[in-house]
Amino acid sequence: MNGWMQTMLLAAFATGLLGGVHCAAMCGSIVGLTCGRQSGGGFSLSYNAGRVLSYVIAGGIAGAFGQAGVALRGGALAQHLLMFLMGATLIVVALGVAGVTPVMRGIERAGSLLWRQIQPYSSHFLPVTRRSQAFGLGMLWGWLPCGMVYAVLLMAFASGSAAEGALLLGAFGLGTLPNLLILGSAAQRAPRWLRSSAKVRLAASLLIAGVGVYGMLHALQPMALDPDSVLCRLVPGLADWLRN
Repeated sequence: MNGWMQTMLLAAFATGLLGGVHCAAMCGSIVGLTCGRQSGGGFSLSYNAGRVLSYVIAGGIAGAFGQAGVALRGGALAQHLLMFLMGATLIVVALGVAGVTPVMRGIERAGSLLWRQIQPYSSHFLPVTRRSQAFGLGMLWGWLPCGMVYAVLLMAFASGSAAEGALLLGAFGLGTLPNLLILGSAAQRAPRWLRSSAKVRLAASLLIAGVGVYGMLHALQPMALDPDSVLCRLVPGLADWLRN
């Protein structure tokens, strides 16, 4: 795994972790209503295991489409286009982490049609009385229209690999776990903690956006990775890290 992919995995994990206010708003109510009232943390764990698994499956599918696109088009041009898309997507992800909600809402509207087809099946798992039901509900609820998830799915597509796409969504899903597990077991502490970390989220969003801009510049001008380029002189060792 090269440095660029490792950077993408870190960005996906940070998106899940620091985008927790958005996740709490989207999934917090269902976690609290269906799992929080059950004794122990097993129901919440089962629900979230199903949710993360659905992310991994979706990431693998998105990556497979990107991989098919590369196979059909081939050549350096297709790879540069995917690199540019990856960089542009990171900027969208950064806006989401920073709390720019209109961007996320616009992306979410695109997935509402699919969700309307899936959502009725959730009634088969309600009320939740067994862990298997919580797991199944999580598998379905993972397809809830979510701008954060869709943004990372674009990253998975741009990775041009089914395996890497699955890894990216898995990293994102793991990042969301702390906030939603807290919601499932301790009501509303997670949102308060996340609101107090606004400076951390802003710093992370700037870093993610910076990586995105770098990716777009590299796609437009591959010499940006040259050790003698201005960027790599400003950040010693950057070229070696992203290549290896």
